[in-house]
Amino acid sequence: MSKITDKVYELAKPVVEEAGCSLWDVEYIREAGGWYLRVFIDKEGGVSINDCEAISRALDPILDEADPIPDSYIFEVGSAGAERELKRPGDFRQFMGSEVEVRLYQPLKGSKSFIGKLADYEDGTVTVTVGNEDMSFNKAQIALVKLHVSI
Repeated sequence: MSKITDKVYELAKPVVEEAGCSLWDVEYIREAGGWYLRVFIDKEGGVSINDCEAISRALDPILDEADPIPDSYIFEVGSAGAERELKRPGDFRQFMGSEVEVRLYQPLKGSKSFIGKLADYEDGTVTVTVGNEDMSFNKAQIALVKLHVSI
């Protein structure tokens, strides 16, 4: 995480937990010509719009006072979602055995996307069981790993 997201994470964590949720991630990105600060939350049983609104209202004045971002930005609080991205080692441990999608920077065996069960994670290397085959991808190959929901 960048220095900005680290600071926002520290500020947001107690507010989110006080609201009965857990802090999943913080991102600060440029989209459509503007900067967006997004706080992603999670809760057993799912996140409601009321959860997002309550945390947004509680966190907004704290962010204004701490002023961790010098530029103007759009602030959003939302659910981590059913197909959330896995980034940290704890994310991978929590969802071991779950179905994930691994997207690669370069094609491997004719594909840049693999869907299977998360079988292992060690030092940035992700192993996924695709059909009957275990496939391992190192950190340099991986563009994104996210949970996958089959319909």
